[in-house]
Amino acid sequence: MISVNDFKTGLTIEVEHDLFTVIDFQHVKPGKGAAFVRSKLKNLRNGNTVERTFRAGENVGRAHIENREMQYLYASGTEYTFMDTETFDQFSLSAKQLEWELKFLKENMMIHIMSYQGEILGINLPNSIELKVVETEPGIKGNTATGATKSATLETGLTVQVPMFINEGDVLLIDSREGKYISRA
Repeated sequence: MISVNDFKTGLTIEVEHDLFTVIDFQHVKPGKGAAFVRSKLKNLRNGNTVERTFRAGENVGRAHIENREMQYLYASGTEYTFMDTETFDQFSLSAKQLEWELKFLKENMMIHIMSYQGEILGINLPNSIELKVVETEPGIKGNTATGATKSATLETGLTVQVPMFINEGDVLLIDSREGKYISRA
């Protein structure tokens, strides 16, 4: 058990048989009445974000999430297969479980699988991922003074806004949390 007074961003807790990650929290001490903790929590099973208020000093269960390094192997229909690099065990996740992450997955990529008591919750991608540009308009000389951008389609099908000097075949660093261009690799 952990007290809500000890909340930290990224902490994983169990509330009413559901698993949550603390996204944001605020300790509130009103002039009248008891203190409380206002929090924003992300459900690890369905991805929903909820706001919840706890009384100061209230205890919640701490969930110990296991992270194991795995390798993404291949896609077969709507199933995506991963392999544990130590035991060589393979398992699949559905496209619904990987909705956001599919925009960044490449074959043979190393990722981390989150699991809780044997239940696979999802995957953690690296914060930045190298992806190749497969389609974009050619840059026009003299168009860069205003910080203009254009659309570029990457090898995974993701479309991002990039500076005008980016060409087809360039390898870019993409932020996997927001899906935005960082720099050339």
